Amino acid sequence: MNPGAPPALQLRDIHLPAAPGFWPLAPGWWAAIALLVLLLVGVAVLVWRRHQRKRAGRGVLRELAALEAGFRQAPSPDSLARISMLLRQIALAHFPRQTVSPLSGGDWLRFLDASGGRGRFTEGPGRVLSSLPYQRALPANLDVDALMALVHEWVALNLGRTA
Repeated sequence: MNPGAPPALQLRDIHLPAAPGFWPLAPGWWAAIALLVLLLVGVAVLVWRRHQRKRAGRGVLRELAALEAGFRQAPSPDSLARISMLLRQIALAHFPRQTVSPLSGGDWLRFLDASGGRGRFTEGPGRVLSSLPYQRALPANLDVDALMALVHEWVALNLGRTA
């Protein structure tokens, strides 16, 4: 500025305001961050549940393998009854309790067929499971390999189901 210049010529430079800061964020960014956090939490919960189901499934398969090994070593109605109880536990975990819990005998076998047995529990090697609690010895014509293959197939099919 020149002190001797006329007042109309005493101009000042234009000063631009400072650039807006990064912080605090605008409300839209807060909403986007909140949605992203909710999405990440939801995905984490789904992954955790899937991991838990798979871990439980691996535990069931280990238990089934141990029961099968015991059954093949010393076949008895008791060891086969434990396999049948494992099937019931899986069914109770993956199907509505009021549907599964009252079933016994032929109704239980029909349920097993309807949930993946394809008729092999009522008409095939699985029919021994209905009369098992009332026998002192296993039937002589019991096909252990076919029965265990059927049990493994049913367990593998039903481990992925949720109630």
